[in-house]
Amino acid sequence: MRRSALLALVVLLPALYAAEPPLDIAKRVAVRESKSEAERANYTYRQTVTVAEYNDRGRQGGEYREVREVIFSPTGERTEKLAGNPANTLKRLQMTPEDFADMRDIQPMLLTEERLHLYQFVPKGEETMEGIACWVLQVRPRQILYGMRLFEGSVWIDQRDYSIIRSEGRAVPQIRSTRPGKENLFPYFTTVREKIGDYWFPVLTGGDDTLDFSAGPVRMKLTIRYRDYKRFSAESTIKP
Repeated sequence: MRRSALLALVVLLPALYAAEPPLDIAKRVAVRESKSEAERANYTYRQTVTVAEYNDRGRQGGEYREVREVIFSPTGERTEKLAGNPANTLKRLQMTPEDFADMRDIQPMLLTEERLHLYQFVPKGEETMEGIACWVLQVRPRQILYGMRLFEGSVWIDQRDYSIIRSEGRAVPQIRSTRPGKENLFPYFTTVREKIGDYWFPVLTGGDDTLDFSAGPVRMKLTIRYRDYKRFSAESTIKP
């Protein structure tokens, strides 16, 4: 009897002493994200986007691919440019303005102070991710108005400094319609971050999802890679 009781006590201790997130965790995360976004604005990097579609037999069909360079102009202004022309052989899918907006504003998932009021947060416990103790928060839009693009899913928060190190979910709303060419659906994705200097920047977004269109389902894969982060400074030289 004593041995069993002691074993039960040992098993229960981690749960009893699990770290509770602070009540203002969402605000702390948003403050940290604002700092991360401000720091990332000082970096150049290369962003490669690939969207592949698959037929009913699981074979890859068409593909969309583009490469963008996020750079600084000779006057120090941050801008981006396409590295060559995008390659597009998609037949069953069509890239839309919402897709490109999501690549810029949703998939990197920068949950800054100015966006905080758009969401509600529900703590979902603790989880260790890549050896880092994290709090998991469920994120949902408070309200979606016409034309808005928002995130719905979960984020993993580093307990040490409130950095987001991983996010999973999708861009919302899904735009459904029975009219040809008007339906616009979006995949579930995961964005993984890596520590660059003192902050966590996105390095990979991946999604393998089946979009349930009214005309029939289409499986697709989304891959976004963010590479070659380099901090820009006033002493940096811009090559023509």
